Amino acid sequence: MNNAIERELLETGVLVLRLNRPEVLNAMNRDLIVGLLNTINETIDDEKVRSIVLTGNGRGFCAGADLVDGGWPNEDNLSAGQSAGKNMETAFNPLVKAITQSGKPIVTAINGIAAGGGVGLALSGDIVIAAKSAKFKLVFGPNLGIISDVGSSWFVPNLIGRARANGMGLLGEDISAEQAKNWGLIWDFVEDDDLLSKSLEIAERLANGPIDGLKAIVKAHDNALSTSLNEQLDYERDAQEVLLDKKEFKEGVSAFVGKRKPNFRDLS
Repeated sequence: MNNAIERELLETGVLVLRLNRPEVLNAMNRDLIVGLLNTINETIDDEKVRSIVLTGNGRGFCAGADLVDGGWPNEDNLSAGQSAGKNMETAFNPLVKAITQSGKPIVTAINGIAAGGGVGLALSGDIVIAAKSAKFKLVFGPNLGIISDVGSSWFVPNLIGRARANGMGLLGEDISAEQAKNWGLIWDFVEDDDLLSKSLEIAERLANGPIDGLKAIVKAHDNALSTSLNEQLDYERDAQEVLLDKKEFKEGVSAFVGKRKPNFRDLS
């Protein structure tokens, strides 16, 4: 059993995942990364799971990679760079892809600090909500002389632009939850004591929705970041050809006509 990840499936269909290395601010070692990756992959065909909340135990979300005791084997006597590249290829990068490409809507609830690779992990969610006391900090460059990873070199500039991304990356300063919201780095922030309840509320709304269609929206937005308007219009056409033939759309239309709330959980 992997104790680095706590898992709780609620009756609402919301799966709550907690990073569980609070003594080191949930720094990412092998157990945490592999455990989270395996858990996300296990939800692919689990119909009981309709949405996911990812948060951290203790006073921080994730302090980045564990540089003291990562637990990564190096049986081939690789250099530090070669070993890191191998670990990124086999674990860190697959985790970011598993989260962003998951068929389940994912809410990341940021309690306390998200630093280094923890920023990428935080921003990989479909909706990111933070506690008021949360901080976002890119320490790769000023502290280590390396680039941002765990997806943060893509998420940050795409979300807030080159100028602000460069400021975060080159200076390594704390970005408050309020500033992160104002910049567009996250969706919202709430009082610390309200973080879990608000995150569960959002996740339950998503769980009650047409989850295939909701995830299609996220994919469409991601696609738009690397394409032209004309290409995106073609993407919209192709996506709607598929989505309008699904049971979710038919239920939505039926509910609209019948002036009732749609039921996307029990589609026949």
